[in-house]
Amino acid sequence: MKKIRICGVGSVLLGDDAVGPYMARWIAANYEFGEGVEVEDLGTPGLDLIAYMTGIDLLILIDSVANREAAGTVTVYDKAAITRQRPAVRLDPHSPCITESIFIAELAGDGPEDVYLIGITGEKLEVGAPLSESVRKAIPLAVDRVLGRVALHGGSYRKREVPRDPDIWWEQATMRVSA
Repeated sequence: MKKIRICGVGSVLLGDDAVGPYMARWIAANYEFGEGVEVEDLGTPGLDLIAYMTGIDLLILIDSVANREAAGTVTVYDKAAITRQRPAVRLDPHSPCITESIFIAELAGDGPEDVYLIGITGEKLEVGAPLSESVRKAIPLAVDRVLGRVALHGGSYRKREVPRDPDIWWEQATMRVSA
């Protein structure tokens, strides 16, 4: 049985950068996964991301990206594309740590065989801003890409008959601040 970890990364304080945590919580609330599949909101990891990469076969990261595409574009980066980026070049605010974490986990001999970054091109990254409409519209496609990678690598999932509350607490805080 493969061990698969789906991780949303990003700052809930910076508008579209919150799409990773938002999606991780939404996916966990709306889908049940088979044995060996975990979903986590990691916030803004640094090199502590290594701890989430070890002992698994597949890592799927979800994050906002700055890649010169139109806002709301969903792009899937595989491990080769991620590691081709020098640590100083940024796909997103966390890229240097993602790339370095992959290299360190591989050096330790315990890194995942496969890594994907499901990137959603951000539009608004201002403090206190909600997710932009273009990023919100991209979420269903991004969820489809995440679930497709889970299935491609032998993981199982099904839609919950009764979804749980995704506890996206920062949306309520953002609405209070902007009102």
